[in-house]
Amino acid sequence: MTTMTTVSIEKSELLDLVNSELKVLQDEIKEIFDKWHYDDIDAFLKDAKDGTIEDAEDVEDDAICLRTLFIKRERLFQQRVQ
Repeated sequence: MTTMTTVSIEKSELLDLVNSELKVLQDEIKEIFDKWHYDDIDAFLKDAKDGTIEDAEDVEDDAICLRTLFIKRERLFQQRVQ
């Protein structure tokens, strides 16, 4: 059985937490882009899918990770705006 706890937090502190998480996600995204020498997710995913990038197993893992990071980043951007 799980119990939920409510915690009060100042909006500015919450924004700092969201911004910190966004920075971590952006650093992880940059690390993958740097590893494969890309700077565009669409180009990377296309080349990963069609076999342009060698080392298929490693690139597939990074492509999945990159998609997940972009989804998380978008959700945080949306929360930051609200």
